Amino acid sequence: MAMRQGALRGPSDYSQEPTRHPSLRINAKEPFNAEATRQDLVASYITPVDLFLKRNHGPIPILHDIDSYYVTVAGLIERPAKLYLNDIKKLPKYNVTATLQCAGNRRTEMSKSRKVRGVGWDVCALGNATWGGAKLSDVLQLIGVPYHTEVTPSGGKHVEFTSVDQCPEEKGGPYKASIPLGHATNPAADVLVAYEMNGEVLKRDHGYPLRVVVPGVIGARSVKWLDRIDIIEEECQGFFMQKDYKMFPPSVDWDNIVWSTRKPQMDYPVQSAICSLEDTNAIIPGEVTVTGYALSGGGRGIERVDISTDGGKTWFGAVRYQKEGAPYVAGDISSDKWAWVLFKTVIDVKGDTEVIVKAVDSSANVQPESVETIWNLRGILNTCWHRVRLLTIHNLRSLL
Repeated sequence: MAMRQGALRGPSDYSQEPTRHPSLRINAKEPFNAEATRQDLVASYITPVDLFLKRNHGPIPILHDIDSYYVTVAGLIERPAKLYLNDIKKLPKYNVTATLQCAGNRRTEMSKSRKVRGVGWDVCALGNATWGGAKLSDVLQLIGVPYHTEVTPSGGKHVEFTSVDQCPEEKGGPYKASIPLGHATNPAADVLVAYEMNGEVLKRDHGYPLRVVVPGVIGARSVKWLDRIDIIEEECQGFFMQKDYKMFPPSVDWDNIVWSTRKPQMDYPVQSAICSLEDTNAIIPGEVTVTGYALSGGGRGIERVDISTDGGKTWFGAVRYQKEGAPYVAGDISSDKWAWVLFKTVIDVKGDTEVIVKAVDSSANVQPESVETIWNLRGILNTCWHRVRLLTIHNLRSLL
C-alpha cells in the first residue's frame, strides 16, 4: 500500500529487503532484526553502518522518486508546510555523534531469569554513529515555532514523528512516536532530521532518505523513513508509545498490566557490557584483555567503569576512551556527550573467574547488581551488572 504515490512507500512483504553483512547475528528474519558480534561491535569507536543495529517492525520502505519525496509538517501550528529534501538540506548542517540503543538490549539475559516477550538481544543491540542533518529545532523554527517553545499558541505540546513502514502492531499502519515540544525546540538537545550516517547518505536499513535521531533517548523514538511531523496536544497515541516500551515493576505481568499507569520511556539508564568475551570462555591462565562499552542517557557522561574478579567484593577502574589520542573526561567539551565510552583493562587470571562490569554515570547513577530487581514483562532496560565466566585450561591436550 503506497503511503504517498510515487515517493516513499512501505512494502507489504519482505521480497525487496536490502543486502546485509554476513557476520550479523540474526535474531528475527521477518521483520529483520540483527546485531553485530561482540568483538565486531567494539572494534571501533564509530560503528560501521553494515554492523550497526538493525531494528525493524516491518518490511523496509522503498523510495521510488527522490524529487517527489517530502515531509509534511502540520498539526497545532500556524504555518503547515511540505518540506522537500532540498528544503531540509538548505538549513545549517550539524554532525552529531550519538549512540542509539534498543530498549531491549540484553533482553536474552533477562529472559533467563524469568521469561519475557520480545525479540531476543545479546549485548549488541546498539551502535555509535556520526549523524548528519538539520536540527529539528531549526526545522520547526522554519515553520514558525521558535526555539525553546513548550506550548504553541494552538496548544501543541508534543512533536509526533510518523514513518511509512507497515507494522502489525499498528494493524498495518505506520510506526510513530513523539517527544515533548520543549525537547524538540531546544537546539542543545541536538535532535536531528538526519540524511547522513558516518558521512554517507543514509542506507535503507537506517531510514533513507530522512530519519529522526533523538540522542540520549531509547532508539524507539528515533523514527526512520520520515513521512510526517505533527505538533499535537497530547503525547503520541501509537502502539509503541502507549502499549510498549514502558518500565513496569517485577510484580506486573500480562494478567494484571494496566498500560496507562506508566509514561513512555525516554532516557535510558546507565549501561555497560563486556564485549571481548562471550558469556562462557575457555582460556589459558595468564593475562586477559577485557574490553566493552558504557553509556548513559540524557547526555550524562561515564564517570567510572568498575571491574571485579571476586564476585563484587572489590573493584578497580578500567581505562575509558572515545577518540584516539584524546583523553576522555565526562562532561568535557572535547567529549561526545551523546556517545558511548569504550573501556579496556587487563586482568591476570589464575583459575576459573567471573568477570563483572558496572558503570557509574556523571550523576552518580550506578547499574543494579541483580536482574531480578529490574525484571519487567517486556524485557526492556536490562542494565544489571554484566558478568562473563572464564574457565581455565591447564592442559591444552585436554582440548584434543
